[in-house]
Amino acid sequence: MSVGVVVLAAGAATRFGAPKQQLLLPQVLERLRQAPVDAVVVVAGAYPLEAEGARVVTCPEWERGPGASLRCGLAALAPDTEAALIVLADGPALAPEAVERVLAAWRAGSGPLLAASYGGDRSHPLLVARELWDSVPDEGLRALEPLLVPCDDLGAPGDVDTPEDLP
Repeated sequence: MSVGVVVLAAGAATRFGAPKQQLLLPQVLERLRQAPVDAVVVVAGAYPLEAEGARVVTCPEWERGPGASLRCGLAALAPDTEAALIVLADGPALAPEAVERVLAAWRAGSGPLLAASYGGDRSHPLLVARELWDSVPDEGLRALEPLLVPCDDLGAPGDVDTPEDLP
């Protein structure tokens, strides 16, 4: 079963005040290199990005919302990709074990949409099976209820919105 990763990194980072993706993306990619995935696609938009070991695609419609960026990333994955893990470029503490845990739940037949949870709260990585790719709205997948895969013991991936949020 081929699984890819889409790293969402297209936003303008207005609350941060600078292109935080350029600062945080290397940490996220390093953690993904430790995970059992077949390909990594980084979706750029507001800022140009370089990503060692990953394919960068620029989404011309990134301002429409996270769903537009996600659709760009999904379209860039190989045709034989059966599912995609979605992670954020501003989550530098992503645990490779969380990726493994969500993948294992999907492979065990837990459904087409799964998300890691920390303290009962939905977070990343989020897994989307190919059967859902054509129905991603502009606002992203927030309105859909995934099966939550507890990852409390691994620590949340983080969400850097302002410079004060940096680890």
